[in-house]
Amino acid sequence: MTLNDNIHAHLQYRVPAVRHLAWMCHAPQLIHSPLDFSPAEYLTEESERRLKEWDKNPESGPGILTDSPPRRLGQYFERLYECLLQDLLGWNILLKNQPIRNNGLTLGELDFIVRNPADQAIEHHEIAVKFYLGYWGDHQVAPLWYGPNARDRLDLKSDRLLSHQCRLTEAVETRNRLTDLGIPTPDRVRAFMPGYLFYPVNESIQPPENVPANHLHGQWIYLDQMDMSDDGSEADQTVWVPLHKPHWLGPWQQEQHPDPLETQEALRQVRESATPRLFAVMKQLPDESSWQEINRLFVVPSQWPGQ
Repeated sequence: MTLNDNIHAHLQYRVPAVRHLAWMCHAPQLIHSPLDFSPAEYLTEESERRLKEWDKNPESGPGILTDSPPRRLGQYFERLYECLLQDLLGWNILLKNQPIRNNGLTLGELDFIVRNPADQAIEHHEIAVKFYLGYWGDHQVAPLWYGPNARDRLDLKSDRLLSHQCRLTEAVETRNRLTDLGIPTPDRVRAFMPGYLFYPVNESIQPPENVPANHLHGQWIYLDQMDMSDDGSEADQTVWVPLHKPHWLGPWQQEQHPDPLETQEALRQVRESATPRLFAVMKQLPDESSWQEINRLFVVPSQWPGQ
């Protein structure tokens, strides 16, 4: 499997946060719903010009372009989304990360309430970025899609996003809170959840029915099965690069040759810490100027996904 060619176009940006912003604008979602939000529909020539300007001079742009990214990928993704709406598209953010409570009990949290300048509508946006590995366990009629941390699962997250988070503005407590803040009840709700699905190297499974066909994808394999893989491109570990957050967002590119010692150290950590690791499978460009990701691969410990 190879990555979506449109996503590779954003490797033109050298500043990581700019590259991640460009990826967010075009990345396919992992859910299919009438609530889907596509930032690309709102991009203009001015937006593209602004990205190129930030890439040349990141100090002239929002702080996220030069700040050290938060350790948690979800927090970084939220900051990127705020930058995308406010600084790149010119939307007005009225509220973000607002807990909704009833007698001390938290019902949920509103990710973003924004004003769409195209029609002045008030919108409620719920967002997430996710990575799921398809797993066909015993006695299952269909594969389940788990996160690297197997407590997370695609079907459960999608249901919660659409059935709970996106409906939070229907609650009386939410409407009262918005009234207290002088914010009108939203006219529409949007859901935004890009990411990747990873297919097992040694099995053939079908994608979930509710995931768009153009979703981004990679592969996954158990650490103790790697020597049995018959996929030559994945078996050559000398062209692997361990990906560190936040560089899970979009394809990776680097000028130097991949370091096999770094890869072996990451694989050792998989074995000793029982923690999945994500790798980019690289290929050198014809002009030998740099190395570019052509696939990505999760290596997981033998006990994954556990109980």
